[in-house]
Parts: sequence; structure tokens; C-alpha cells
Amino acid sequence: MPELVPYIEEDEGGGVLLRVKAVPGSSRDRIAGVLGDRLKVAVSAPPEGGKANKAIAVLLAGALGVRTSQIELVSGPTHAEKVFRVEGVGIEAALEALTGARA
Repeated sequence: MPELVPYIEEDEGGGVLLRVKAVPGSSRDRIAGVLGDRLKVAVSAPPEGGKANKAIAVLLAGALGVRTSQIELVSGPTHAEKVFRVEGVGIEAALEALTGARA
């Protein structure tokens, strides 16, 4: 089991919950690292109309190797601090995919 990482936890239904700090309107889409207890995710999409939320879901899906349909925004649709649920991936695999760290 990996040591505690503040931005990720196991979800009851299988999969993980990711705490994200969204940075919309960036020059490019990228996972920018860890900021406090959040995974900082920068996307070029604007925050209007849920465009940034969708772009974050697409970016996370690509990084984690899952379909976009396996990612759900569970809190923070209009705030910079958000929580996404990702189905079909465990904590160890998510950590390695997002940060290159191995458990």
C-alpha cells in the first residue's frame, strides 16, 4: 500500500477519488504537480459552461488510461477545488500514472 498522498483516496465503489486544484485558461493542458492537498491540473479551456471541467476529465482519463466516461465530477463544478471519481483504477496505478511514483 502506498504511503498517504493527500490528493487521492480509495472510493467505496472501487476506483479512486482525486482532489484537484483546477487552473483553467492555461497555455497548455498538463498535470502540474501537487499543490497542498490537491493535484494541480492546468487546462487551456475556459471555465465557462463546464468546458474546463470536461477538459480536466479528458486529461485525467488520458493520464490514467481510462475512458472519459469512467471519470465523474463529484464536487466543485464552479470552484477551483474539485473532486473527481475515477472508476476502474486503483490507488497504486493512479499514483504511478499521475506522478511516476511507484508504491
